[in-house]
Amino acid sequence: MPVSDQKTRNVARLRELTGVIVPLVTPVDDNGKVDEASVARLLDTLHGSRVMPALSSGEGWKLSLTQWMDMVRYTVRHARGLPVLAGAELGFAPLIAGRSELAASLGADAIVVPPPFSKTESNQLGFVEHVHAVERDSDLPIFLYCENEVSGWSLDAAELAQVCALPSVIGVKESSADEDFTRRLLACDPGVPVFQGWEHLITKVTKTAGFIGSLAKDFTRRLLEPEACRAALAHPDGVRQARVDELSRRYKLDTEDWYVHIKKELAARGVIGTGLPVD
Repeated sequence: MPVSDQKTRNVARLRELTGVIVPLVTPVDDNGKVDEASVARLLDTLHGSRVMPALSSGEGWKLSLTQWMDMVRYTVRHARGLPVLAGAELGFAPLIAGRSELAASLGADAIVVPPPFSKTESNQLGFVEHVHAVERDSDLPIFLYCENEVSGWSLDAAELAQVCALPSVIGVKESSADEDFTRRLLACDPGVPVFQGWEHLITKVTKTAGFIGSLAKDFTRRLLEPEACRAALAHPDGVRQARVDELSRRYKLDTEDWYVHIKKELAARGVIGTGLPVD
């Protein structure tokens, strides 16, 4: 579809994002339904941070369509006007474009798009063609999710820089966990903000636009963890990285099921109703 004037304005506005963006967990009740009251309390702790529901921290790859829609809907409803970047952890462009249109109807500001899932035999698109296909069939700006654990995408900084040049792209969550790759991407001058996606690399690569990761959540409701992230971004030194590393170990962010530990911590502090994972 043609790029609308409104979409062009939204792309320009969202390309100005910097600082900390919070990927939300997906709180569910004992019946597996998304708990709106918990979503509201979770958002109430964020105090101005932009938010990403239904991405990896939100178990996006496990959400049913109903759960995904409810999480996006409740996030928009309780975000108090904060930008909402809705995750679409799917590997097939037509499915992502469909989620993008749903996200737009629910009031989200952008769709977060991973690489094509190379492990899916029916998916033969390269990353550029994959995102262009979403862009063509969607009216939301696109935030890229650079990861290879789920998608199996082979890291290629030049290819990712090409994707960044597409008109609808507004930024990148760089979650390769490879600081050399991040440096190569930045050296390509991608033209959009690049956000670090791993706590242990916050201070290791300078000139990123900010940080998107689980430690950005307000576990204590006193902004201790987000402030630790912001301090490390503003003053990238060993002392501040050590503080971030200590907090990451405390909340077990280096485990494969980090999102479960985050949920248990948030539930123990009364922010969400249960610590149950999405089933």
